[in-house]
Amino acid sequence: MLWTIFLLLNGLLALVILYSSRSRQKNEPPLDKGFIPWLGHALEFGKDAAKFLTRMKQKHGDIFTVRVCGRYITVLLDPNSYDAILDDKVSLDFSRYAQVLMQRIFSLRLPNHNPDTERAWMEQHFQGPSLARLSSTMHLHLQTLLRDEERSCSPADWRQDGLFSLCYSLLFGAGYLTLFGAENSNDVTALATVYKEFRTFDGLLAKLARSTLKQEEKRTASLSQERLWELLSPAWLSRGKGSESSSWQQSYLHHLQTEGVETEMQRRAMLLQLWATQGNAGPAAFWLLSFLLTHPEAMRAVRKEIRGLRLQEDGSLQRHPLDTLEHHSTPVFDSVLSETLRLTAAALITREVVQDKTLCLASGQAYHLRQGDRVCMFPFLSPQMDPQIHHDPQTFQYDRFLNADGTEKKKFYKGGERLKYYTMPWGAGNNMCVGRHFAVSGIKQFVFMVLSRLDLELCDPTAIVPPVNPGRYGFGMLQPDGDLEVRYRLKTLQ
Repeated sequence: MLWTIFLLLNGLLALVILYSSRSRQKNEPPLDKGFIPWLGHALEFGKDAAKFLTRMKQKHGDIFTVRVCGRYITVLLDPNSYDAILDDKVSLDFSRYAQVLMQRIFSLRLPNHNPDTERAWMEQHFQGPSLARLSSTMHLHLQTLLRDEERSCSPADWRQDGLFSLCYSLLFGAGYLTLFGAENSNDVTALATVYKEFRTFDGLLAKLARSTLKQEEKRTASLSQERLWELLSPAWLSRGKGSESSSWQQSYLHHLQTEGVETEMQRRAMLLQLWATQGNAGPAAFWLLSFLLTHPEAMRAVRKEIRGLRLQEDGSLQRHPLDTLEHHSTPVFDSVLSETLRLTAAALITREVVQDKTLCLASGQAYHLRQGDRVCMFPFLSPQMDPQIHHDPQTFQYDRFLNADGTEKKKFYKGGERLKYYTMPWGAGNNMCVGRHFAVSGIKQFVFMVLSRLDLELCDPTAIVPPVNPGRYGFGMLQPDGDLEVRYRLKTLQ
């Protein structure tokens, strides 16, 4: 027995030495392994990726390799060189790490997963006529949910709530009913159940991805997953008549079946799609309204633009035609949304290095990447928060993406060179978010409805936008550490 323990300890020690013995070779990026064997920088990276990677950039420059839980990750923070990663489908692979995350977060295994086939399916539903139908359905559900909210309001009485809770619940509800619901299925109790379970699951998502859940959190996450699988199962959703929303789900199920996905994995894939389609719009709307409420000049500019659309003055939701928003220019709102996403969209773009690669940067330098490593970009740091690209990048400036003549600003520079990527909230290249137009449409509809229909203000006029939860860096839209208390009431008819 003692001899067995001795051998195991020796084997473990040998592995630690093996993983700790890597050194920087010629033409490789600067290597920073950290002080803890095997673990490396995992704790600091997971606690606050933005702070950690900023420190690494200050120490090493725009490219460096760090050790995280035995893996070596090369980080590139030069937007002029991003295409060298985004365009390489031979040496770099997107799907392998995606499969790892699907297993960790959603307990989902799709061995025959084909990203190109899935993207083609997504494009069929989130572009062209299908996008128009989904946006129209989303509009109707937002109207219905806001009317339900209005029933507890009056022009004389204020209602108080956390802005994050308000935005997330309403946009999640409308999005869920649009893509996963069925006609006449606006069951408030059922919707509330799905939303509650989703928020529980979403709250543990970052820890699931990093495999850092405590024992009780593992139990909570597992129970939440199982409940959501049940709630999202086709048998549960198919009660009632079919509609555009149910056809979206049925089409996705057919796609999975065509890919040879077994029944249990089909159920689990529904949770993946729920998070992918509903996990970011609510937080984005929260940040946008938070910035407007705490920046009066920006709020005045957006309200002026809304009035200029010649919407019905009584604010009636029935008289807010979707076509008005879809076919009229809203440059001020678009700039506000772009600035909001610049400050709060913080996904990591990751690739597996499947064969040795020479990475050529825009500067002319070339670096060797080793097979088996990972390489990632963090657009939140650069270009989005890069002071050489955006003046005073930590500050919200509602007109940052507007030219002096009121048109959209698209020309940004670094070191005198015009940038292709000056903000990347939706990713880039072949992996740019297919559903971005649907998400923008929903956010825009929601914000315009709220500002047209409700008087909305801060409970504390001196309140500031809450800080971000640093544990959410790397997973799409950031979420606040806390909430912003607001009060609202129906606008009085004029």
